[in-house]
Amino acid sequence: MKGISSERANDILQQAELIRTDAEVQAALCRVAGEIAAALRHEHPLVLSVMGGAVVFTGQLLPLLDFPLDFDYVHVSRYGNARSGGRMHWKVEPHESVRGRTVLVLDDILDEGHTLAALRERIMALGARRFCSAVFANKQHGRSKPVQADFVGMELPDRFVFGFGMDIEGAWRNLPTIYAVKEQE
Repeated sequence: MKGISSERANDILQQAELIRTDAEVQAALCRVAGEIAAALRHEHPLVLSVMGGAVVFTGQLLPLLDFPLDFDYVHVSRYGNARSGGRMHWKVEPHESVRGRTVLVLDDILDEGHTLAALRERIMALGARRFCSAVFANKQHGRSKPVQADFVGMELPDRFVFGFGMDIEGAWRNLPTIYAVKEQE
């Protein structure tokens, strides 16, 4: 599945507003790694990364966790390359057994909370002893969410954001910073 054209992706970036710098992103990453380590250091958790949004967060977070853990991934999607969520689609369930384990799920952003709630329900149904979640970003939109993350890197405004693993129409996950689509004036 091909994403948007390079021209369109560059146009989106040129019109977007930088809302979190690389330094802010890295500071949040280090802080949340410390919080996770303090809470789970003695648990030997199974860490599940939610592909593809959490790949950047996961890749930069794991080297900061100074305790033993096992790693696997899940692939679920509600967005695809769209800008709004749809039906939950399970592409890959955990390969490692979660039964009796403390499971830490890593995701890029907690927006409406439906994806993380479905993950929690599925992981617990598979027999996990404990479910924890860490998101790099928590979107502040003032609406109730069915689940809250145990660990949050940073709070973001209720805007369409991209960068640091979060995409826009399939592009710009690779940015070390976070941008927001400019609001219509």
